[in-house]
Amino acid sequence: MTKIAFVFPGQGSQSVGMGKEFSETHASSKEMLAQADQALGFSLSNLILEGPQEELTLTYNAQPALLTVGSIVAARLKEEGITPDFTAGHSLGEYTALVASGVMSFEDGVSVVHQRGLFMNEAVPAGEGAMAAILGLDGEALKEVTDAITAEGFPVQPANLNCPGQIVISGTKEGVEKACVRLKEAGAKRAIPLDVSGPFHSSLMKPAAEKLSGALSEIDMKDAAIPVIANVNASKVKDHSEIKSLLVEQLYSPVRWEESVRKMLDLGVTHFIECGPGKVLSGLIKKIDRSATVLSVYDEETLQAVIEASKGWS
Repeated sequence: MTKIAFVFPGQGSQSVGMGKEFSETHASSKEMLAQADQALGFSLSNLILEGPQEELTLTYNAQPALLTVGSIVAARLKEEGITPDFTAGHSLGEYTALVASGVMSFEDGVSVVHQRGLFMNEAVPAGEGAMAAILGLDGEALKEVTDAITAEGFPVQPANLNCPGQIVISGTKEGVEKACVRLKEAGAKRAIPLDVSGPFHSSLMKPAAEKLSGALSEIDMKDAAIPVIANVNASKVKDHSEIKSLLVEQLYSPVRWEESVRKMLDLGVTHFIECGPGKVLSGLIKKIDRSATVLSVYDEETLQAVIEASKGWS
């Protein structure tokens, strides 16, 4: 029996023009862009469709932009009768998953992740923090290096446990730079700086987490209609108060993506559909389990391909 998970990408997947075809060909997608603009009080849609990329990448813009495009894709799939049994998102993508699961409205989701981005930027202004993907080193060896550099006064720590052989580190710019050098000396194959504007999922985000808790208290959150797999503990959650608590913790805790995917596989998920720009999560899922069926929807062509494929699902 087919079990479907909608999965939603996080920061780093944003690109100018993402979702453009949907807004040009479908009235409800265009309406969602207008709703996002109204929720924020500025033209997010123009930033998504026209850029510039540097401005789109700023965390307080990238977060609502990615949530908007991911939500448009999920809505289109649901309109075609393709509904998920579970949802999950990588970091920021967890909020898009919560919108898809009915925990918060689309407008509240757009608004709260914009605030989340502002809080994160206030905690560590753009340029002072950094993240990098470390390839080919196990978690224990990596943590030894990051702990040593943190003890020297340059905070850095594991942030995204993505898949076998890929862990993202996060911290101050100096901490990440030092860690990249030492981790390669310790045997890492590569250290790749990420196109993000802050040290997400690190202890440096604790001041932002406090403010985020207040912002989440001001929006209407409901129990999930569709179970969500949480980043913090890779567990299935539905209770809105538990979800709120996990979202606050998520800001300064590692994203347990590999464990989350394995949890969904254990729950019987047979098909993963990545909703939004790029194929980052699709690639990670295939590295976690090559036998998984993984599909990506980011434009009309890929949407139609999934609709066609779904006709054979039972």
